[in-house]
Amino acid sequence: MQKRTFLMRATAAVAFAGLALGGCTTTTTDAKSDPAAVKTEIERGSYDTLERLYKEVKGSRELVRKASGVLVFPRVLAAGLVVGGEYGRGVLRTGGQTADYYSMTSVSVGFQAGAQSKAVVLLFMTREALDKFRNSKGWTAGVDGSVALLKVGANGDIDTTTATGPVQALVLTNAGLMANLNLEGTKISKLEL
Repeated sequence: MQKRTFLMRATAAVAFAGLALGGCTTTTTDAKSDPAAVKTEIERGSYDTLERLYKEVKGSRELVRKASGVLVFPRVLAAGLVVGGEYGRGVLRTGGQTADYYSMTSVSVGFQAGAQSKAVVLLFMTREALDKFRNSKGWTAGVDGSVALLKVGANGDIDTTTATGPVQALVLTNAGLMANLNLEGTKISKLEL
């Protein structure tokens, strides 16, 4: 009896997560109907995300300038109930210009309930890390390259002593910069827009 109850709840959780993510991702413009509108939406969101980052985190503008490439996902939606998932679309900028558009997806299992939105900024600090990312057919954090979450000191500045890896990450929520997040297993794929 307990096994059947567990299976029913697990199935309901998977269905809920799928509906929640499906519902969230369809609230934006559909890529097949108008790619130009999708690009504009992603560009506008990435600009707003970077401006917010620069305002909230001292030293972030300088670090972004030093990066060979900056991948900004302005809106990554996460939802789940036991089984969860995340999805977002973003833009890669190199030399101050748009290079390509990407999607970010991940699936997780464990104690979780609800939905949230966050912004993710990946900084490719070396040309080698950027080239490896761009030449991949699908890049997975922790498999194709390690991603270090940047730490912010008590004074609100980026701790540049820990910003030594080839790929750095910053995550913003409505509450501010997020710490203790693991991007391992997150799949990033190029969008055809």
